[in-house]
Amino acid sequence: MRRHARRMRRYGLQPMVVINSGDPLPEMLMVLLLRTLWRYRSELAPAALMAVSAIAALIVHATRPHWWPYVLAATVATASVTLLCGHRIGLTWLPERLYAATVTLAAGGWLTAGIASGPTHPPLPTVLLMGGLVLAVPWWAHRRRRARVKVERTLAAWPDIAQAVQLAGSRVQSAVVDVWGWRARFTLARGHTIGDVLNKVPAIESALGTFRGAIRVYPTPDDRANRFELRVLNMDPHADAIAWPGPSVTTITDPIEFGPFEDAAPARVLMLRRHGLFGGATGSGKSGGINVLIGNLAACRDVVIWGVDLKRGMELGPWASCLDRLATTTDQARALLRDAVAVLEARAALLASTGRRVWEPTPAMPALMIIIDEYAELTEEAPDAISDADSIARRGRAVAVTLIAATQRPTQKAMGHGAVRSQMDVRVCFRVRERRDVDLIMGQGMREAGWHAHTLNAPGKFLISAPEHDTPRRARAYLLTDEAVSETARRYASTRPQLDESSRRAIDAVPYTPEPPTERPTHTPWHAEIEVPERDAEAKLWAALSNAPDEGIPIPYLMIATGMGRRWVYYRLSELAKAGRAIQTSRGRWRATNHPR
Repeated sequence: MRRHARRMRRYGLQPMVVINSGDPLPEMLMVLLLRTLWRYRSELAPAALMAVSAIAALIVHATRPHWWPYVLAATVATASVTLLCGHRIGLTWLPERLYAATVTLAAGGWLTAGIASGPTHPPLPTVLLMGGLVLAVPWWAHRRRRARVKVERTLAAWPDIAQAVQLAGSRVQSAVVDVWGWRARFTLARGHTIGDVLNKVPAIESALGTFRGAIRVYPTPDDRANRFELRVLNMDPHADAIAWPGPSVTTITDPIEFGPFEDAAPARVLMLRRHGLFGGATGSGKSGGINVLIGNLAACRDVVIWGVDLKRGMELGPWASCLDRLATTTDQARALLRDAVAVLEARAALLASTGRRVWEPTPAMPALMIIIDEYAELTEEAPDAISDADSIARRGRAVAVTLIAATQRPTQKAMGHGAVRSQMDVRVCFRVRERRDVDLIMGQGMREAGWHAHTLNAPGKFLISAPEHDTPRRARAYLLTDEAVSETARRYASTRPQLDESSRRAIDAVPYTPEPPTERPTHTPWHAEIEVPERDAEAKLWAALSNAPDEGIPIPYLMIATGMGRRWVYYRLSELAKAGRAIQTSRGRWRATNHPR
C-alpha cells in the first residue's frame, strides 16, 4: 500500500484516503448523501423542522420541563411580529405572512406540549407527523420557493457559465428571488470591470436560457469596481400600462414621481432648480411623461406653470386652466420667453437687494416652470427666441425659473447653438430609433455606459439620468387618460397661484390708463366692479382690446376692465389669438387685430 502511494506521488498524483483496508465506498456514499441533502434542502425543510422540534422537546423536557410557559410566550410573540412586520424581512404578500405565523404557532404549540408532557406522550407523535405533512403542502407548492430552488441550481453552475462567457473567476456573493425574477451580486476576477459584463449581456442571456432583454447589469450599492449586480426577469413588470394614481407631491420642493422602476421602487426626481430634457421618438411616450409632470405641478401651490405648444395647443391645451400662460404661436412664444427673462432679472435684483442667494418657493413667491413641447419647432420657427431660452438655462436656477424642453432628437441644431442642452440636469429618455440618439439625449458616452434606450420596447418606458439616478434603471411612466387630465385640471384650476408682485411688475413695466366706459354710472367707478358675469366680462375685454392704442393695453388693466383674474384673461386672449382677433404687440400688451385706431 505504501509502495502504491509513493508511486502515485512520483507521477504527481495524490493518494486517495482510504477507510478500513482501502475501501473508499463509505466515504463516497457519505459525500453523495450530504450533497443530496444540501441540494434538496428546501424540499426537506418541513422534515428538518419536525426533527428539530422533536429533539428540542426531548432535551428540554428532560432538563427544564418547567420552561414551557416561556416557550409558549415566545411563540405567540414571534407569530405576532411575523404577521405584523413580516414585510420588512421579505414577506410582502399577506398570505405568506399568514402561513409563516401559522407554522410558528403550530411548531411552538407542539414544542410547548412536548416540553410539558414529553414528546412521546400520545397523541403528540401523531400530531407532529400529520400536522407537519399538512403544513408542508403549501411550502412545496409555493411558486417563490420553487423559483428560489431553481435559482440556486442555476448559480451552482455559475463557474461553468462564467467560463463560457469569458468571465472566469467571477463568484456569486448572494442571491434574492422577487416577484418578477431574481437578482444576485457577483465579485469579478482581477482585471475585469462592469464594462466587460455589459458587453457580455447577450452571451449571459444565452447561457442562462432567458428571453432577449431579460438581463440587467447594475453597479453594487458600495460602487466597488470589481463587483456588479445581475438582475434576471422571468416576466416583464412593465408589459402593461400603469394608471396614474394621482399627484405625488403638493410642493415643488419635493421629488416628483414619474412611475415605477422594474423593482417597483418609485422613479422620483427633484425638479426645483433643475432644467430638464425629455427626448424620444414619435409614439415613445414623451407626451405621457410631460402629462405626469404637469399633473404633479398642478397640485403644487408654490409653482406657476407656463407652457409653449406650437402645435396650436394640441398637447398642453387640456391643461390650460392650470397654466398661467400658454403660447400657441411663435409671437406668443417670443413674448413668453421675453417675459420669463424679465422675471428672472427682477428676481435676481430682488435677491441682491435683500442679501439672499436663492429664491425659496412659497405660495406668495412661487417658482416658475416653463414647459416647451417640441422644442425643435421653436428653434425653426422662432430662432430669435432661443437666446432668451439660453439665458433662462444659464441664469434661472438660483431664482427658481426652470426650463423643461421636450423634443425628438436634441441635436445641436435643434437645441440652438447655446447652452440649453448642456444645462439640462435631468434627462428623461424614452425609446429612440437609432443608437446614436441615446448620446444626444443622455449625454456623450452614455450608451457605452449601459444606457440602452434603443432597446426600450413599449410606449412610456424610459431611462432617467439625474443627480440621484446615476445608473441605467428602466422605468415606465404612469398613463394619464384624457378623462384623468380633464379631472385633474378641473380639480386644481381654482388653487393655482399667481406670480409675485416683483415678477408681475417686471412683465407689466410700462403703465397705461384706459378711458373709463361712458355707460358706467358716475357714482360707481368702473374699476370698482370686481365680480361680473362672464359674458359681460368677455364683452368688456373685447371693448378694451378694440379701443386699445397701437402699442396695446397691459394685462393688469384688462383685469381691471373685466373684473376677472389673470388666468381668465390670458385664457380668453389665447382663444382670441387662435381665432385671429387679437394680437400681442409687446411684452404684456394686447390689442385687437383690426380696430378703428
